[in-house]
Amino acid sequence: MKPKKPTTNNQQPTTKISYYIKNKKFSIKAKLLTTILQKATGLMFKKNSPPLLFIFNKNKTLSIHSLFCKPFKAIWLDDKMHATKMIDVKNWKLNISGKGKYLLEIPATTGEALLITKNQQPKTNNFPSRNCCV
Repeated sequence: MKPKKPTTNNQQPTTKISYYIKNKKFSIKAKLLTTILQKATGLMFKKNSPPLLFIFNKNKTLSIHSLFCKPFKAIWLDDKMHATKMIDVKNWKLNISGKGKYLLEIPATTGEALLITKNQQPKTNNFPSRNCCV
């Protein structure tokens, strides 16, 4: 399911999106990031932020870091919004990667991040296991 058009909520326009982890459907309101500047900053320097959805042109390996970020949950999604990888990211980590067309970053302080548990971790057959950020 593709993201719907954004609705505005004061300064943070958000869009309700649906995504799947192990065929279980989740819905969340997220801010869509499409520009290079938005994608470059992401959650950096933000005290309070809604979940962020990074949108790319195609499925590809996406690398992120957590410099100047508070802890968050990162979920890589394919073109059909199915999770390909999910990790809890601690601050000050480098070279965290997964494959997808979308990347969903959910601040750890939000209720949505707490609803998604470790036992819902998608299988990642195409990536080696990395314990640096879990």
